[in-house]
Amino acid sequence: MNAPSPPRIFSSRRRLNARRRMAKMRSSGTAVSTLAREIAGDALDRLGFLNRNFAKVLVIGDTTGAFADGLDASAVVTRADPSDLFGLAIDEECPLPGGPYDLIASLGLLDSVNDLPGALMLMRRALAPDGLMIASFSGAGSLPVLRAAMLAADGERPAPRIHPQVDVRAAGQLMTRIGFASPVVDGWGFDVGFENLDQLVGDLRAQAIGNVLADPGPPLGKAALMRARKTFADEAGSDGLVRERFEVLTLSGWSPALRT
Repeated sequence: MNAPSPPRIFSSRRRLNARRRMAKMRSSGTAVSTLAREIAGDALDRLGFLNRNFAKVLVIGDTTGAFADGLDASAVVTRADPSDLFGLAIDEECPLPGGPYDLIASLGLLDSVNDLPGALMLMRRALAPDGLMIASFSGAGSLPVLRAAMLAADGERPAPRIHPQVDVRAAGQLMTRIGFASPVVDGWGFDVGFENLDQLVGDLRAQAIGNVLADPGPPLGKAALMRARKTFADEAGSDGLVRERFEVLTLSGWSPALRT
């Protein structure tokens, strides 16, 4: 009997278009990359605590190139992305080509796949024995000010506008169920100041972390948009900036080593 298909929460087409739009903005020098830089830097710091070099590496979604560039010079690195604009075109919900790998890093992507357990399982299967998987993506608690602004905009009939988010506990249970050895899951975050709602939305789109839901909800009307802008602006500090929170989940685990 075939296993049921996962629910279609996200649109693969909208997700791909968002990343291609981001690539185009990067090429023209008009895109920000705050989240991608933070995630890549944190992942490199984590590897720095391991007394180990990885010979064959797959890096998925490293749009800044910082993570791949920070690896040991002897590593053979394959860069990949859902689009073909940041490396080899790859679908995280299909078997990963070119393995087995000693290290697989997925940066900033798994919050918008329809089958998160399946994507993690495919990465585990693509690892060599005693290989490491590390994945970082937006987690529960991200964008609380934007969430409140959207709820205020929609009133009594809220529409789907913010992605569902995974928390530390659920991610930890998932890693154990999939069979990673020595799994570690933790959350961390940072704040960014924005002058207004439009600046935040523009930055999210420029980083391909805007709404890619299969059902994105209807466009905001003029009155609803004004309510959203006011709710957002009401959170401004004494410097006139609204601090928005970005929470990140980082999952790491090892492929079980072969027994001798």
